Amino acid sequence: MISATKLALLNLAKRKPIITDSPNRQAFSSSLRSIMSATDQSVGFEQPRLVAKKVLAKLQSEGDGAVVRRSIGRTELKSLDPFLMLDEFSVTPPAGFPDHPHRGFETVTYVLQGGVTHQDFAGHKGTIHAGEVQWMTAGRGIVHSEMPAGEGTHTGLQLWINLSSKDKMIEPRYQELLRDDIPSAEEDGVGVRVIAGESMGVHSPVYTRTPTMYLDFTLQHSSQHHQRIPESWNAFAYVIEGEGVFGTPSSPPVSAHHILVLGPGEGLSVWNKSAKPLRFILVGGEPLGEPVVQHGPFVMNTQAEIEKTIEDYYYGKNGFEMARNWRSK
Repeated sequence: MISATKLALLNLAKRKPIITDSPNRQAFSSSLRSIMSATDQSVGFEQPRLVAKKVLAKLQSEGDGAVVRRSIGRTELKSLDPFLMLDEFSVTPPAGFPDHPHRGFETVTYVLQGGVTHQDFAGHKGTIHAGEVQWMTAGRGIVHSEMPAGEGTHTGLQLWINLSSKDKMIEPRYQELLRDDIPSAEEDGVGVRVIAGESMGVHSPVYTRTPTMYLDFTLQHSSQHHQRIPESWNAFAYVIEGEGVFGTPSSPPVSAHHILVLGPGEGLSVWNKSAKPLRFILVGGEPLGEPVVQHGPFVMNTQAEIEKTIEDYYYGKNGFEMARNWRSK
C-alpha cells in the first residue's frame, strides 16, 4: 500500500522543473508545502529525489576466504551507469584478495576499520587505514593484490566506476587520500567527509575522469540534511550504520546494508529519527551511455575488446607486460 502523502509527492516529482517565477511555480510550492504540513520538517527540494529501488546487500564469498556484501553487481541490481559494483567487505587474515587483474575501469577502496595493503606489478605498494581512500584508475591494465594489514577484522567499501571508451586504455594511476587529506564539514548534527565532489561548502581534491560525487555522511539524532545532486546524474545511497528516512519525512526508515537507488530530481533529503547515529554514503555519477561488456575484472565496450583483453593478459602484452613474472609478496 502507498500512502496518500507519498502518492502526492510521486505525482509532483513527475512534473517538469518550472524555471521562471510564475503563478504556476507559486502554486507548485504551495501544494508541496501543504502536503508536508503534517510535519515540521521541510522537504528541502521542490523536486526531491525519491527512492526508486531498495536492495539488501547479502553476504557472499569473494577473493580468498573474504566475505562481501554486494549491492551493485548482483542479480537485483546489475549496474547503475556509470557504477559497476559496490562491495562492503570484511577480511580477516589469512583471507584477502590475492593477485588479480583489472582493465577498463576504476576502483575506489574506502577503509572503514583496520587497513588494506596494496601492491602491484609496477612496484607500487602502500597501506591505507580506517578513514583513508585509494582511487585506482586501472586503465589499460593492472595486476595487484589487496590484503589485510595486520591481525583482526578489516572492513571497508569498494566501488567500481566505469571509464568511457576514450579512457579505457589510458595508463594506470593512483590517487591516495590519507585521513587528513579528505575535507570535512559539520553543522547542526550533520557531518560529512567529501571523498569526491562537494558538500556543505567543501570540495574534494580528487580528480574524477567519470564525473562523480562520493560523500560519507553521519547524522545525529533528530538531524536532517538536503544534498543537491546534478539532475542528469544517477545516484544511490548505501547505509553503513543506523537507520534513516530518505526522500520524504513520511518514507519508511531504512537500516544498514541497504542500497537505495534514487529517482530523478534536484537532490536527496535525509532525516535521522532514530536514537543512534546514521551513517551512509551518497554517490552520484554522470552516466556514460555506452555499451558495457564485462568479463570478471575486465570491462570494455564490445565482446571483441574483451577477447582482446583476455589475449593481452594471457600473453603479457598491451599493458600486461609485467604480469607474467610478477607475484605479490
